[in-house]
Amino acid sequence: MIRKLLIFICMARLSLFAADWPQFRGPHGNGVSDETDVPATLSAQSIAWTADLPGRGLSSPIVIGDRVFVTCSSGPKQDRLHIFCFNAADGSKRWERQFWATGRTMTQEKTCVAAPTPASDGRRIFAQFSSNDLICLDLDGNLLWLRALMRDYPNVSNSIGMSSSPVVVGDTLIVQAETDVESFVAGIDVATGVNRWKLERPRIRNWSSPVVFTDRPGRQLVVVNGTAGTAALLPATGQLVWSQTNEASNIASSAPGTGTLFVPARGLVALQTDSESHAPKELWRTNALSPGTSSPLVLGDRIITLAGSGKLCCGNAATGERLWQLQLRGPFSSSPVAAAGKLYTVSERGLIRIVDITKPEGGKIIGEIDLAATILCTPAIARGAIYIRSDSKLWKLVKS
Repeated sequence: MIRKLLIFICMARLSLFAADWPQFRGPHGNGVSDETDVPATLSAQSIAWTADLPGRGLSSPIVIGDRVFVTCSSGPKQDRLHIFCFNAADGSKRWERQFWATGRTMTQEKTCVAAPTPASDGRRIFAQFSSNDLICLDLDGNLLWLRALMRDYPNVSNSIGMSSSPVVVGDTLIVQAETDVESFVAGIDVATGVNRWKLERPRIRNWSSPVVFTDRPGRQLVVVNGTAGTAALLPATGQLVWSQTNEASNIASSAPGTGTLFVPARGLVALQTDSESHAPKELWRTNALSPGTSSPLVLGDRIITLAGSGKLCCGNAATGERLWQLQLRGPFSSSPVAAAGKLYTVSERGLIRIVDITKPEGGKIIGEIDLAATILCTPAIARGAIYIRSDSKLWKLVKS
């Protein structure tokens, strides 16, 4: 009886974590949620709650259990860094922590210091800012450690701003910081904030985020891409497994599929791995599925891309053949997300559209809501709800 109870508790915890949205582009890093009960239409009644935010923010919300976390930057110099925790049920503020930026806070006008999306291992929150301040809190907001990365590496900055989002793999936090003067990707111990490893990268500006890719059963790689190419590393040691000089995007991130990695690189490139080779082979390359700043999305045997102008394309993941395209009203900076055969897109002007992507003849818009705000962040999906933020507000959208 006790054994059965323990098994039930473990399964309940696993189910709870599976419903979380713990990082940029969700639990799988490809924009897809395993949720099944998600909104198919949107209206004013879909807005469950809103919460006010004090300053700029392009970072996405993340959701752990019954809590929603989001970052902001405020002040004339954007040097006040905020980390918020809201109750998912009603939007009430559970706690807020503020820090002074220690690094450079100059950014391009369109972006801001709170551009990177935080990440979580289910116990801790890791918030990185464009100032290269890296802050670790527990879920109750207690400070566990803080790294002023620009104090350690003074040349890792630029006048446009940094936006790469960290990702957690086991007990290692992966941080990518690449500029024209100094560049690196590092594995940081989640418990102490100390470097486990650090690998120099090409000195070229890069705003894309690392992704986790399972290239074979039981092995996870961290993939980083930029204009110098794509590289795959072992997350625990930083050992380089393979690299390709494919002139990948320095804004959109790669998307991991099952044994196939989809890299935005002068169009879209599919890299396929097998159990024997060290480097993947190029499965296909096409310009017909070119993404903009939005990262590709992998949904089963299909690959979805969204151009900045609003051209939404669906392709065959095995062949690269474009199956259909749909013109949406743009422009777009955020990446699309999906659940239960529904795609959620958010334009820079705050128009959210739901696209049914289950039909072979093409995508169909089935719902929309205009939040009438500038929105550049990627939405989060958790427990049947959609979370989205602007500079001034955080919204929770539910089935109406």
